[in-house]
Amino acid sequence: MKYSTRALLVGDAPPLSELTGIRLGGKPVAEIVLRDKTEVEQLPDLVAELGGLPAVLGKGSNIIAADEDLPLVLIRQEIREKVSFERHGVEVRAKAPAGLPLPALLNAAAAGGLGGLEGLAGIPGSVGGAVAMNAGSFGTEVGALLRSLTVFSPRLGLREIRADAEQAGTAATEFSYRRARCLGLPFGSPAPDAGEFPVLLLEAVFALSESSSASVRSRMRAVLAEKRLRQPVGAASAGCVFKNPAPDAPAGRLLEEAGMKGKTLGGMRFSSLHAGFLVNEGGGSCAAALELIETAVEAVKRHSGFTLEKEVCLWVRQ
Repeated sequence: MKYSTRALLVGDAPPLSELTGIRLGGKPVAEIVLRDKTEVEQLPDLVAELGGLPAVLGKGSNIIAADEDLPLVLIRQEIREKVSFERHGVEVRAKAPAGLPLPALLNAAAAGGLGGLEGLAGIPGSVGGAVAMNAGSFGTEVGALLRSLTVFSPRLGLREIRADAEQAGTAATEFSYRRARCLGLPFGSPAPDAGEFPVLLLEAVFALSESSSASVRSRMRAVLAEKRLRQPVGAASAGCVFKNPAPDAPAGRLLEEAGMKGKTLGGMRFSSLHAGFLVNEGGGSCAAALELIETAVEAVKRHSGFTLEKEVCLWVRQ
């Protein structure tokens, strides 16, 4: 099944090793590229016809996928809309398509002299991925800046929701540490079964504050410089593997104390710069990555008593 319209491109998918930051993963069933949200309602039927589970992929910066072929239909967005700005009281609100690289949003805000996002400098994912993971860094957290989202699912339809709206007595969106949900459903994760379609995020609106381009860029440069000193920026990784189990117990420190810093297996390594990052040094495999992750969990549990929870998304057969 291969065809395209103005809004949709449907066809074969490259292996996830070409689409993920850690360069791991086998070949999905197919992919659907959404180029215009006018035909988003067709996605559930297309996924069913292609015969796989829907999985929304942004820039693949926090995904570790199985090496073998996967029963997934990738949904990727290439909507070409630019970031737009609108004053709303004391705030200036920035609307960005979910498929936009997060650094492009930060650069657009900096060019307009708008602050608030600088702490996210150096995070390589998409806007949608940052929302789905409630990305945070240097005191900045995505969920705290959101004002509204445009989403789609068969149950919700295509709609705009306020980030703090309530529906049927339950918060429409919930943001916690490295996690976001919309009406109880995760954004874009592979569906637990073929009967459930994930919530697809199309646009996000952020509240920013007026500053100056020079000061915003200066702050971004400082954040990037600090990250380059302490993190393997630019390496083939999926970012931080684990969540921090407590404010005073960062996962990277716990891993280092447990002897995992620099630990290698089959082309995979816990970074010698920051033990929280798992890096593919070339020729790595998902099997080696998962074994190292399990070894790390056990080592930290033995050494400090903490049970680490994964921050990365695993696209593997259960």
